[in-house]
Amino acid sequence: MPPRTALLLVAVVLLAAAAAPARAGDPYAYYDWEVSYVSAQPLGVKQKVIGINGQFPGPALNVTTNWNVVVNVRNALDEPLLLTWNGVQQRKSAWQDGVLGTNCAVPPGWNWTYQFQVKDQVGSFFYFPSTPMHRAAGGYGALTINNRDVIPIPFPFPDGDITLFIGDWYNAGHKALRRALDGGAPLGSPDGVLINGLGPYQYNQSVVPPGLVYERINVEPGKTYRFRVHNVGVSTSLNFRIQNHNLLLVETEGSYTSQQNYSNLDIHVGQSYSFLGPASGPLPDPPNDQYDTAFSINQARSIRWNVTASGARPNPQGSFHYGDITVTDVYFLQSGPPELINGQLRATLNGISYIAPSTPLVLAQLFNVPGVYKLDFPNHPMNRLPKVDTSIINGTYKGFMEIIFQNNATILLTYHLDGYAFFVVGMDYGLWTENSRGTYNKWDGVARSTIQNLDSWYLGQEVYINVVNPEDNSNMTDLPDNTIFCGALSSLQKEQSHRFQYSEASPVAQWRKTVSLMVLVAWFAIWS
Repeated sequence: MPPRTALLLVAVVLLAAAAAPARAGDPYAYYDWEVSYVSAQPLGVKQKVIGINGQFPGPALNVTTNWNVVVNVRNALDEPLLLTWNGVQQRKSAWQDGVLGTNCAVPPGWNWTYQFQVKDQVGSFFYFPSTPMHRAAGGYGALTINNRDVIPIPFPFPDGDITLFIGDWYNAGHKALRRALDGGAPLGSPDGVLINGLGPYQYNQSVVPPGLVYERINVEPGKTYRFRVHNVGVSTSLNFRIQNHNLLLVETEGSYTSQQNYSNLDIHVGQSYSFLGPASGPLPDPPNDQYDTAFSINQARSIRWNVTASGARPNPQGSFHYGDITVTDVYFLQSGPPELINGQLRATLNGISYIAPSTPLVLAQLFNVPGVYKLDFPNHPMNRLPKVDTSIINGTYKGFMEIIFQNNATILLTYHLDGYAFFVVGMDYGLWTENSRGTYNKWDGVARSTIQNLDSWYLGQEVYINVVNPEDNSNMTDLPDNTIFCGALSSLQKEQSHRFQYSEASPVAQWRKTVSLMVLVAWFAIWS
């Protein structure tokens, strides 16, 4: 593939408005999970995958706006584990986010009980393990947030609801993939593509080996189904089509979209889409070129916010006029191909490759542990040698942030904001300039959250945003009673009484701190 330089311009809204606490009338949904290895052979090679309650993919979380979700996770793996809830907005509660910047990983044989509210959200999301490269082995599942009955969806109620997980797959296993990256080797091409954890249908005997179990979905002719499609792969963008159907796009990652028909759609790693699909003819044609970047970018530009539809609340989505708010912070984040830093292959933003400290950032801030991180992440590329560091962005409380991602690599880039969402206001080829702001979509840019491909995340293309409230000492919820301590705070941790019981913590649950921490993760969606 010839080198290409893509430009992604993203305005990110970071409003520190406090979310209302859970009300007594908001229902609770309880789940009890055991995460363990499960034997499988999706591509005909027997291997260990990560299952939940013996299922691969894992069980679905199906809840409604404002419900409280309680998930007790028992780690039966041989490595520490965290689960994160892709796209769920953890307002005032970074403790439940499930990433290494906010939580100590759950040790083998221990557990952690997540409790969060899906406040003012609807849409199609998924959960997955955020610990290094675990998602390459599975551990993912659907997280669907339905509208309340009092707020209608902006399209006829479908005859059925079908979830599809698509993604590339490596037979080598997540530990071998980690060793390859640690040794400076690229992951290379995947061994195949899975649908709902199963191999492909043998559409071509020279490409697909015989005997693979593939997914079958029973539908009735003449009915319309809602398909929720998630790309849960490692590093490969996939073009999605359904034979005899057009795809009426209605929602992406919690935002109802302007309803447009597509014959096929590029779904990059971590993205989630909802389609409706009445029959309309033969199998649609694929893009002319599997590396057709122009097709993909033009298609992404066409996805717009449905400003008249109600989301989680009765008022229309477009009642929030993001284009009228004054920007307080601008960050120009430049990425490039992975490079050697101190003899190791690393990925960077603005010349900094993030390394996770042994003490999570939020705990280090709460307990005033010195030297864990630096509030010095630059707002533009620096003319210096790249380095490995724990440098985070110092955000402005109640600020409105514009983030420009300049891609100087040769592959397509997308990005994710963990625990919040952003408005995509523009993208183009070449170098961003001040004049580029004249092309921004300030009316119906879709609000969404994507996710990261694993290799660049593992290699350090990550940065956290710290937002401090100087006015209010109750900016975050209390430290959970079952907090797990690690790193410099290991001495505060009480041993769990025996395997698979609720974790115990030092009696500091009433502490509060004026901090709100959110995560920004950069990732590559690689064309294969």
